[in-house]
Amino acid sequence: MIQVRVLGIALDAAQQHIVLLKPLLEEPGAGNVLPIWIGPQEATSILLAISGEQPPRPLTHDLMKTLLDTVGATVDRVEVTSIEEGTFYAELSLTTPAGPVVLDTRPSDAIAIAVRTEAPLLIADELLAEAGIPAEVAEPRTEEEEKVDEFKKFLDDVDPEDFQG
Repeated sequence: MIQVRVLGIALDAAQQHIVLLKPLLEEPGAGNVLPIWIGPQEATSILLAISGEQPPRPLTHDLMKTLLDTVGATVDRVEVTSIEEGTFYAELSLTTPAGPVVLDTRPSDAIAIAVRTEAPLLIADELLAEAGIPAEVAEPRTEEEEKVDEFKKFLDDVDPEDFQG
Protein backbone atom coordinates (compact mmCIF):
# COMPACT_ATOMS: atom_id res chain seq x y z
CA MET A 1 0.00 0.00 0.00
CA ILE A 2 1.11 3.55 -0.78
CA GLN A 3 0.05 6.47 1.40
CA VAL A 4 -1.48 9.26 -0.69
CA ARG A 5 -2.97 12.70 -0.28
CA VAL A 6 -5.81 14.39 -2.08
CA LEU A 7 -4.15 16.49 -4.76
CA GLY A 8 -7.46 18.10 -5.67
CA ILE A 9 -10.75 17.78 -7.48
CA ALA A 10 -10.88 18.20 -11.25
CA LEU A 11 -13.42 18.00 -14.05
CA ASP A 12 -12.94 15.78 -17.07
CA ALA A 13 -13.98 16.68 -20.63
CA ALA A 14 -17.53 15.50 -19.91
CA GLN A 15 -17.70 17.72 -16.79
CA GLN A 16 -17.55 14.69 -14.45
CA HIS A 17 -15.80 15.19 -11.12
CA ILE A 18 -12.51 13.41 -10.44
CA VAL A 19 -10.62 13.20 -7.16
CA LEU A 20 -6.88 13.06 -7.76
CA LEU A 21 -4.74 11.04 -5.34
CA LYS A 22 -0.97 11.49 -5.28
CA PRO A 23 1.65 9.55 -3.30
CA LEU A 24 2.50 11.53 -0.20
CA LEU A 25 6.25 11.79 -0.69
CA GLU A 26 6.42 12.44 -4.43
CA GLU A 27 7.53 15.80 -5.78
CA PRO A 28 5.13 17.93 -7.85
CA GLY A 29 5.08 16.80 -11.47
CA ALA A 30 6.76 13.47 -10.66
CA GLY A 31 5.34 9.96 -10.59
CA ASN A 32 1.71 9.03 -11.13
CA VAL A 33 -1.61 10.33 -9.88
CA LEU A 34 -4.67 8.12 -9.40
CA PRO A 35 -7.86 9.68 -10.80
CA ILE A 36 -11.16 8.40 -9.38
CA TRP A 37 -14.46 9.59 -10.85
CA ILE A 38 -16.90 10.71 -8.15
CA GLY A 39 -20.29 12.41 -7.87
CA PRO A 40 -20.75 16.17 -7.50
CA GLN A 41 -21.99 15.94 -3.87
CA GLU A 42 -18.94 13.90 -2.85
CA ALA A 43 -16.67 16.35 -4.69
CA THR A 44 -18.22 19.25 -2.78
CA SER A 45 -17.90 17.36 0.50
CA ILE A 46 -14.21 16.59 -0.09
CA LEU A 47 -13.45 20.16 -1.18
CA LEU A 48 -15.14 21.60 1.92
CA ALA A 49 -13.18 19.26 4.19
CA ILE A 50 -9.86 20.05 2.49
CA SER A 51 -10.44 23.78 2.74
CA GLY A 52 -11.56 23.56 6.37
CA GLU A 53 -14.83 25.33 5.58
CA GLN A 54 -17.91 24.48 7.62
CA PRO A 55 -21.21 24.26 5.76
CA PRO A 56 -24.21 25.92 7.43
CA ARG A 57 -25.65 22.44 8.12
CA PRO A 58 -23.71 19.17 8.46
CA LEU A 59 -23.23 17.21 5.27
CA THR A 60 -23.62 13.44 5.20
CA HIS A 61 -19.90 12.87 5.80
CA ASP A 62 -19.95 15.29 8.75
CA LEU A 63 -22.83 13.25 10.19
CA MET A 64 -20.86 10.04 9.67
CA LYS A 65 -17.89 11.50 11.55
CA THR A 66 -20.18 12.64 14.38
CA LEU A 67 -21.73 9.16 14.57
CA LEU A 68 -18.29 7.53 14.74
CA ASP A 69 -17.19 9.95 17.47
CA THR A 70 -20.42 9.44 19.42
CA VAL A 71 -20.11 5.65 19.51
CA GLY A 72 -16.41 5.81 20.36
CA ALA A 73 -15.11 4.54 17.01
CA THR A 74 -11.99 5.85 15.28
CA VAL A 75 -10.96 5.61 11.65
CA ASP A 76 -7.60 3.84 11.52
CA ARG A 77 -7.12 4.01 7.78
CA VAL A 78 -8.82 4.18 4.41
CA GLU A 79 -7.66 1.93 1.60
CA VAL A 80 -8.58 2.14 -2.07
CA THR A 81 -8.04 -1.52 -2.82
CA SER A 82 -8.97 -2.36 -6.41
CA ILE A 83 -10.69 -1.51 -9.66
CA GLU A 84 -13.00 -3.94 -11.42
CA GLU A 85 -14.65 -3.13 -14.74
CA GLY A 86 -14.02 0.59 -14.16
CA THR A 87 -15.40 0.62 -10.61
CA PHE A 88 -13.06 1.44 -7.72
CA TYR A 89 -13.42 -0.31 -4.35
CA ALA A 90 -12.34 0.90 -0.92
CA GLU A 91 -12.33 -0.16 2.71
CA LEU A 92 -12.72 1.85 5.88
CA SER A 93 -10.84 0.32 8.83
CA LEU A 94 -12.26 1.26 12.23
CA THR A 95 -11.47 0.61 15.84
CA THR A 96 -14.70 0.34 17.82
CA PRO A 97 -15.44 -0.49 21.46
CA ALA A 98 -16.43 -3.96 20.18
CA GLY A 99 -13.12 -4.39 18.31
CA PRO A 100 -11.74 -3.75 14.82
CA VAL A 101 -14.16 -3.49 11.90
CA VAL A 102 -13.49 -3.21 8.17
CA LEU A 103 -16.29 -1.76 6.05
CA ASP A 104 -16.70 -1.93 2.27
CA THR A 105 -17.30 1.58 0.95
CA ARG A 106 -17.24 3.74 -2.13
CA PRO A 107 -13.88 5.47 -2.46
CA SER A 108 -15.50 8.91 -2.59
CA ASP A 109 -17.19 8.39 0.80
CA ALA A 110 -14.06 6.86 2.30
CA ILE A 111 -11.92 9.78 1.08
CA ALA A 112 -14.41 12.35 2.43
CA ILE A 113 -14.28 10.62 5.84
CA ALA A 114 -10.48 10.24 5.76
CA VAL A 115 -10.05 13.96 5.14
CA ARG A 116 -12.38 14.81 8.05
CA THR A 117 -10.76 12.38 10.48
CA GLU A 118 -7.18 12.89 9.28
CA ALA A 119 -6.92 9.12 8.83
CA PRO A 120 -4.17 7.74 6.59
CA LEU A 121 -5.34 7.31 3.00
CA LEU A 122 -3.71 4.43 1.12
CA ILE A 123 -3.96 2.90 -2.33
CA ALA A 124 -2.83 -0.49 -3.54
CA ASP A 125 0.54 -0.36 -5.36
CA GLU A 126 -0.81 -2.30 -8.33
CA LEU A 127 -3.79 0.07 -8.56
CA LEU A 128 -1.50 3.07 -9.06
CA ALA A 129 0.46 1.12 -11.67
CA GLU A 130 -2.72 -0.01 -13.49
CA ALA A 131 -4.93 3.08 -13.33
CA GLY A 132 -2.50 5.91 -12.56
CA ILE A 133 -1.74 8.72 -14.98
CA PRO A 134 1.47 10.77 -15.22
CA ALA A 135 1.49 13.55 -12.63
CA GLU A 136 2.53 16.18 -15.18
CA VAL A 137 -0.78 15.60 -16.99
CA ALA A 138 -2.90 15.93 -13.85
CA GLU A 139 -1.15 18.60 -11.80
CA PRO A 140 -1.95 22.25 -12.42
CA ARG A 141 0.87 24.28 -13.90
CA THR A 142 1.75 27.79 -12.85
CA GLU A 143 1.73 30.62 -15.36
CA GLU A 144 5.50 30.89 -14.95
CA GLU A 145 5.99 27.20 -15.83
CA GLU A 146 3.86 27.63 -18.94
CA LYS A 147 5.91 30.68 -20.03
CA VAL A 148 9.18 28.77 -19.54
CA ASP A 149 7.86 25.86 -21.62
CA GLU A 150 6.67 28.25 -24.31
CA PHE A 151 10.12 29.88 -24.41
CA LYS A 152 11.82 26.44 -24.59
CA LYS A 153 9.58 25.54 -27.52
CA PHE A 154 10.49 28.82 -29.21
CA LEU A 155 14.21 28.03 -28.74
CA ASP A 156 13.72 24.53 -30.17
CA ASP A 157 11.94 25.89 -33.24
CA VAL A 158 14.01 29.04 -33.89
CA ASP A 159 16.40 29.14 -36.80
CA PRO A 160 19.36 31.57 -36.73
CA GLU A 161 18.36 32.66 -40.23
CA ASP A 162 15.14 34.05 -38.75
CA PHE A 163 17.23 36.92 -37.32
CA GLN A 164 19.03 37.93 -40.52
CA GLY A 165 17.98 41.26 -41.91
